[in-house]
Amino acid sequence: MPGAEAPASHEVVPPYIDVSKASVARVYDAFLNGKDNYEIDREVLRRIQQVAPEATLLGWDNREFLIRATRFIASQTGITQYLDCGSGLPTAENTHQVAQRLAPDSRVVYVDNDPVVLAHGRALLEENDQTHLIAADIFEPRDVLENEVVRKHLDFSQPIALHQCGTMHHYTGERYGEIMQEYIEALPSGSYVALSHFFDPETSEYSGLARKMEEIFIHSPMGSGAFRTKAQIESMLHGLELVEPGLVRCTDWWPDGPHVKPMAPVQYCIVGAVGRKP
Repeated sequence: MPGAEAPASHEVVPPYIDVSKASVARVYDAFLNGKDNYEIDREVLRRIQQVAPEATLLGWDNREFLIRATRFIASQTGITQYLDCGSGLPTAENTHQVAQRLAPDSRVVYVDNDPVVLAHGRALLEENDQTHLIAADIFEPRDVLENEVVRKHLDFSQPIALHQCGTMHHYTGERYGEIMQEYIEALPSGSYVALSHFFDPETSEYSGLARKMEEIFIHSPMGSGAFRTKAQIESMLHGLELVEPGLVRCTDWWPDGPHVKPMAPVQYCIVGAVGRKP
């Protein structure tokens, strides 16, 4: 694989980081123009940009959806506890910052298993005693839900906000619906779920682009990135009452203002929804 042999000569890599494979968190960081990524991660971005020059908008639309969804939950639902799966690397406006600005008593538990994320998370813990990070595989719901830190800081007798933003498309097996259902079943009534996901619009204009990007992601040094159909993504939201406007392109979920310029093709290939558990 190009770039897989060794990091660029100017990059100093901590011993606990494996740069023989791209990291999901670091690739997202590259998409967001961050600094916590390596040559192997930027290689994934470059490959995607060959078929979708505006590919970084996938990362930005996902991040901005998470911010708006968190803002909605914090300001309008009364929920003050969050389980954020696949939190990724700290960037501008993380879940705890958005939630705690609006509801200062909000508690957030982040879940990730990337060594770089966990290293950054230690610094996060030092500055905020209402924010916690656990090391766990988000595709093993029982391990997450039964984790002692999760159980200590989140009260499962009261509504919880579950974030699965930009995560489930990195599960490339067939159990994606079952995984989400296990999380949803564990949530109390009145809880909310925010989900964003790579999308195959199933139209001749954009479906081809989605499938090209999927092929590149899956065969890149990262090895994951499934673009699923509307029906497949809706199956992950089973049992939830979707907040209007439902499952839509991320950029169309309660934007901060009108669209004043044309959308790039890649923006048709990522969708999001927020749902309430009755």
